[in-house]
Amino acid sequence: MRNRKSNLTPLLTLPFVRVLHYARLLMTAGLACISTQVTAAAADERYAADRRRMVDEVAAMARDTARETGRAAFAERVLEALRKVERHRFVPGALASAAYANHPLPIGSGQTISQPYIVALSTDLIDPQPHHVVLEIGTGSGYQAAVLAEIVRQVYSIEIVEALGRESAQRLASLGYRNVEVRIGDGYRGWPEKAPFDGIVVTAAAPTIPQPLVEQLKPGGKMVIPVEAHFGQQQLLLVEKRADGTIARNVVLPVRFVPFTGPGARQEPGRR
Repeated sequence: MRNRKSNLTPLLTLPFVRVLHYARLLMTAGLACISTQVTAAAADERYAADRRRMVDEVAAMARDTARETGRAAFAERVLEALRKVERHRFVPGALASAAYANHPLPIGSGQTISQPYIVALSTDLIDPQPHHVVLEIGTGSGYQAAVLAEIVRQVYSIEIVEALGRESAQRLASLGYRNVEVRIGDGYRGWPEKAPFDGIVVTAAAPTIPQPLVEQLKPGGKMVIPVEAHFGQQQLLLVEKRADGTIARNVVLPVRFVPFTGPGARQEPGRR
């Protein structure tokens, strides 16, 4: 028996098959996008929970060190800044899971991001106010600058390691910190063009208190700085400038920071 040609038009023509294929691809891409968004949202929530735990640890440590620091609790605006700043964005990707542990982490170029407790303490000690202009010496990854920027009107930050400084400036800008300006240079000399400052936070251990920084501090202003002590030790100092230009200094507690580098530090008396 001879086969007859069918007069029926195929239900699935070639163009329709292509449309169906593209529709499936779009559906797959859409599902992948939704999956990525869900994963990102879950990660953000996990980081937020880690951040809250970190702040609780910092607050507990403030109570434990009250005898040394004279501060049983940090100002709520300081703790709130720690809750807001996403520390995992300021550490290498491989260390993101450890970003909210209360200890320092390496950030490359021989530098570290400071322990959250020390960041909070240094910030609290200068009593930052919304109208203040603050100088930071040692930008590092930009985390301390970001915490300050959540509180004060303007932050000027100096970093001597060029690659680190440029990367931090880009990071801070991308995160929306328009009130932070980063400069590459020797922080020992400060930033006289932007002085005077209501507060100064130094994140590297100096051989002595740099006189240029004292001169750039406003009367009534405060500076927090780690300074070398005997037998390789370091002490965190709170320096307050009186109305007559003299300073009062108080030892807060022993610390461990990376050393100050640059020509200014090397030219200090007693240094080679």
